Amino acid sequence: MKKTIQIIGSGFSSLSAACYLAQAGHKVSIYEKNSSVGGRARQLKKEGFTFDIGPSWYWMPDVFDRFFSDFGKKTSDYYQIEKLDPAYKIFFEDEIITIGDSMTKICAEFERIEKGSGIKLDKFIKKAQDNYGIAVNKILYNAPGISPLELVSKDTVIRLDQFFKTISHEVRKNFSNPKLISTLEFPSLFLGAKPSKTPSFFSFMNFADFGLGTWHPKGGMYEVIKGMETLAIELGVSIHTNQVVEKIVVKNNVVTGLVTNNVFKKSDIVLSGADYHHSETLLDIEYRQHSEAYWDKKVFAPSSLLFYIGIDKKLKNAEHHNLFFDADFEKHAEEIYDEPKWPSHPLFYANVPSKTDPSMAPKGCDALFILMPIAPNIEDTPELRDHYLEKIIKRFEEKTKQSIQNNIIFKESFCVNDFKSEYNSYKGNAYGMAMTLLQTAFLRPKLKSTKVDHLYFTGQLTVPGPGVPPSLISGKLTSELIMKRLK
Repeated sequence: MKKTIQIIGSGFSSLSAACYLAQAGHKVSIYEKNSSVGGRARQLKKEGFTFDIGPSWYWMPDVFDRFFSDFGKKTSDYYQIEKLDPAYKIFFEDEIITIGDSMTKICAEFERIEKGSGIKLDKFIKKAQDNYGIAVNKILYNAPGISPLELVSKDTVIRLDQFFKTISHEVRKNFSNPKLISTLEFPSLFLGAKPSKTPSFFSFMNFADFGLGTWHPKGGMYEVIKGMETLAIELGVSIHTNQVVEKIVVKNNVVTGLVTNNVFKKSDIVLSGADYHHSETLLDIEYRQHSEAYWDKKVFAPSSLLFYIGIDKKLKNAEHHNLFFDADFEKHAEEIYDEPKWPSHPLFYANVPSKTDPSMAPKGCDALFILMPIAPNIEDTPELRDHYLEKIIKRFEEKTKQSIQNNIIFKESFCVNDFKSEYNSYKGNAYGMAMTLLQTAFLRPKLKSTKVDHLYFTGQLTVPGPGVPPSLISGKLTSELIMKRLK
């Protein structure tokens, strides 16, 4: 029977769920508070420059391919991708490591840094590849977080120790060079947690990095959002922007609809892809599953200080993706997770998309996007933003051996206060809830409300976890739970 389903938010997980539910024949409507779709994956266009406001890494291309193939489509029907070579460059204090587009190139680079490490890396990545196959094919798509038994299979049982050891343990057991250790621990940051707190099973992210490579959608990551939006509309989804949802309405423990822009919208099912904590504040208190104390005790992924900068010349000695690790990796992590404060000497990431894609900047210019991870919920002022931009630009100039300070046409910033106001993000986090052992699978907030019938959640604070590919999977898992319930 055809049901009316209303979805709060229009990020990757919401668009994913909307497509699956519309394909099943339901009447689906999306309500987005901002003026454009995409949630945290919006776009900034200014003076001929184009920036992805949020995600800028295209990893795990198989997950995107699988999503579109579920609708008889291909990714190339909606956008074009290009594999980057090099994938990225890492600047250390006295060394630059270049990650190429093949294991052969990467092993040779490791061998250059430390004799014998190329063979060790090949073995390490083969193990990570095995984990990737199990994670994607046996767990992520088949574990909606209802029961611990979802994780129990022959493949996971024989790897049980990998859930109780950490990525740091696994990496440091095989490698001793600090630069190689940082290079291999870096992908765990996409899971929102310190490598020393992330189960070693999640080394599958190293295969996603080195094995599957880093890609770029022509026009930027927002082209993926536009492709999903087009698919959703083709399937009959109604998308409404500038719609602030003020309340999820419940009667006798059953959802009856929602209130958006002071208008009640009757619904059979409500699904929220907005921040999970915020979504629960839209309910009367007796229908909330979690207390404020519950959320406050959880480990959240970092927030970020972001800059979008127009440069009136072409940048030298920088690739599309650049990591500046000319600082103490562990010290910065401590200043995010253990003693939250603004970092004393931060690591940062610089993205120059126009290096690969000329459409993202005017001719002769470059678009520069900078991200510095910071602790969630810390003080955010214009003075602090300016202070750190000055520090970062100085280090960028030193490491890339060029001056850019006088070539800045404009700069825009985005930080903790903006994550809160634009996305209702809990404590201004940027990546959701960290993927620690006690915040994995069935231990994460549930896709289905335990107190209200016909109320569901999706996104990076729930199953399977943070990141763009997991968000696509989250939407699929939630849609499957809804369709199972309706049967």
